[in-house]
This record gives sequence, structure tokens and C-alpha cells, in this order.
Amino acid sequence: MHITKLIENFFKRFLPSPFIIAVLLTFTTIILAVIFSSFTDTDSSLSFLEILSSWERGIWNSDLLVFAYQMILILVLGNILVLSSPVNKLILLIAKNATSTEKAVVIVSFSVMLVAFFNWGLGLIFGAILARKIGDYSIENNIELNYPLVGAAGYVGLMVWHSGISGSAPIKVAEDNHLFSLMSSREDSYLYENLPTSLNFDLTVLSNANLITFSVLLVLVPLAFYFLSKNTSTDNATLKTLELNSDPLPLVKLRGLENSRSFSFIFAIVLLTAFFYQYSDQLTKFKITPNSLNFFMLGLSILLHSNFKSFLNALKLSINGASGILIQFPLYFGIMGIMKESGMIIFISDFFISISNEFTLPIFTFFSAAIINVFVPSGGGQWVIQGPVVIAAATELNVPIQKVVMALAYGDQLTNMLQPFWALPLLAITKLKAKEILPYTLIIMLVGLVVFILSLIVFKF
Repeated sequence: MHITKLIENFFKRFLPSPFIIAVLLTFTTIILAVIFSSFTDTDSSLSFLEILSSWERGIWNSDLLVFAYQMILILVLGNILVLSSPVNKLILLIAKNATSTEKAVVIVSFSVMLVAFFNWGLGLIFGAILARKIGDYSIENNIELNYPLVGAAGYVGLMVWHSGISGSAPIKVAEDNHLFSLMSSREDSYLYENLPTSLNFDLTVLSNANLITFSVLLVLVPLAFYFLSKNTSTDNATLKTLELNSDPLPLVKLRGLENSRSFSFIFAIVLLTAFFYQYSDQLTKFKITPNSLNFFMLGLSILLHSNFKSFLNALKLSINGASGILIQFPLYFGIMGIMKESGMIIFISDFFISISNEFTLPIFTFFSAAIINVFVPSGGGQWVIQGPVVIAAATELNVPIQKVVMALAYGDQLTNMLQPFWALPLLAITKLKAKEILPYTLIIMLVGLVVFILSLIVFKF
């Protein structure tokens, strides 16, 4: 644990807030673009003011803003689902079985990964509330518990989310013409006219390779937590500060349409009917897009809440969790605008090609994505920036595009165990600190590192 404490202290002292990181990356990209332009005589060379203009156009790119809204809705609607009464009751039922640290960490890590594989926002809040409920239950029943370890288990869903059904990269490449649209701004866009129209989930998320990888993690991660629980002490000191009400959505006296159970039920049925009618063909082809996923979660969340009052109360609680990424997405889009119009993306892709071959490209993609995620803690933003690079390299080296897409997803999700940005909602609910869960999540990250590397080596996708 000595090494993890050193890393923990380093990040605590020197790592700025996620928004400041986005600002620093913006300045860095502008400076690099200026330097790059000064050393190239290509038509893509830009002056300083032209670089700023590219930045502005990237920020307000209409297609990317739609993408940002889609990702924010995934988070918010996932939160709303967790705050519904049926899901809350399920969480309480699970919490009552956590009568020791060993049982708690196995139950939490296993269930959270399953939920996060379906939806990353749902998994994040589910894990946070589940860890919190287990903490409350341990106090009520005088159970000794390593609460920070339980909190770390509640966060582990973020290590499988990007290779799941709501993963930014897999879900975007499943959209018709997304790949070509992503590459259309390149000067050599003619080279990518033969890209597949889309990559359905049977090639990415629901491929045998990815399902086996996920299944291995479902076994190894809970085992790792179990081992940690056997070799760490129990400490309930943190639990004394917890003040969250066991019922985050108290019932109110019904009055009017806002509180009508039948009115919200009818609307939910209309939404779900429209969903199955509109997307049934896509679902049979394992094609899930941001729009279809959000449409389904909207209908389901309204159905599971007793009335619109409950739904809107949950919305108020959930929207705060999205505030951090709301303003950061445009900054990442601005970075993408600079990289596209300055020619830096082509330069980077050429560098990847020069040091890679068919075997090593997925590995290089994985590690680069893992590093980038530490500084760009947004899977959607990372796909926008890094996606064109890896697609270009894969096309040139005849590597299956779905393999580099999943390699990027694996790398991005892995270092979430190191990057505390997405842990903020969990830390707020559990009243834990990043330094309390980081030593444990770093160990889990090493487990994931081995599994993901072996998967990319063994499977062709």
C-alpha cells in the first residue's frame, strides 16, 4: 500500500480540477498547433488567429453538441432510474445481505459491474447509493465494515462502462454513417469512402471477445476485492459523518396531474410503445444508438416512478451530477476543431502507423487511450479526439476497425480507477474522499490491465 499512498498524495497535491485540466489542454493544443504550423508548409498550416477560429468552430459544432446532449442524457436518466422506488427497494434488499466487509465488496462489485455494463450513469449512481445503504445498514446493526473499500467497490463499474451498452465509442460507431462523418474533415477523406456504414453491437459490445473479457472481470474483480477485504482492517470512523436520508424521495400528498399515478403510467406506456415500434428492427440487429437508449430509459424511468412529481424530484437530484461535464464537452470539441483543421490528426495518425503493425496497433491504442483518459476524463470527448486517429491507422494497417474501437474503450475505462473525476457523485453520496478509495481502485486497475491486454492479444474481434 506504500506505493498507492505515494500516488494518492501526488494526485491530491498536484492534480487540478477536471475543468482546469480541460482549460490547460486547450492552451496546450493551441500552442502545439502554432508550433506544428510553423514547421509545416502544407495547406493545413494555420496562423494563430486562424487556430482560434478553428477552436471556436469546434466548440459550436452542431453534430458534436448533439452528441454531448446525448451523453448527458445517458447520465441523467441513469440517475433518475436509480432514484425510483423499485430500484431503491432492490438496493435496500441487496444491502441487507452485506453482513461483513467480505460479503459487501463481492456483492457491490459484482452487481455494479452488471448494471454499469448496461448504462454507465445508472451504474455510477447505483454503486454510490448501494455503498451508502450498506454503510447505513452496518451502523444500524453494529457491523464492522471497511467502508472505504466498499466505496471503491461501488466505483468499479466505471472500469467496464465503455465496453458496455452505453459506451461512447461503440454506441456512436453503431450509428449510420458516423465513421465516414468522423473522417470527412480530413484532407485525405477520399481514402475512407469505403468505411462500413456502421458497426453493430454484435461486432463490438456483444462480440464473443468482449463478452468473455467482461465475464472474466466479473469473476476476478470480486475475487480481488475479497482478497483485499481479508488483508485490510475495518474502520467505521467515516460512517459517523453520514447524513443521507434513507428515502431520497419522500412521498407527497397526491393532487393534480403532477401527482397522478395513472397519468404518468399512460405517458410511460405511450413512450415505450413508440420505442419498440420505432427501434424493434434495430434491436433485432443488435444496433443500439444514443437516441434509442435514451428513449428507452426515459420511458422506463417515468414508468418506475410513482408519478411526475417523483420523476421531477429525481431529475433535480440527478442534474447536478451532469453539471461538471456540461461545460467541458465544448472545450474538448474545440480541441478537436484545432486538431482537425491544423492537420495534427493526420500527423499523429501517420506517427501511429510508423511505429505500429497489425499486431501492436491495438496495444498502442489501448495504452494511449489509458493515458489520455487521465487528462481527458470524458469517454465521449476522447472518442471525438482520438477516434479519427485510430480509425485512420487501422485502415492503413488493415486492422479490424471494431478491434481498435474496443481497444480505445478498454484503455479509456481502465484509468477511471486512477482518475477521480467520475467518482465525484459517489464521493458526494458516500461522504468518502478520493484518497480513501484510490489505494484500492489502483489495485483493481492492475487486474483490469492484465485482462484487457490479454484480450487484445488473444482475440481478433
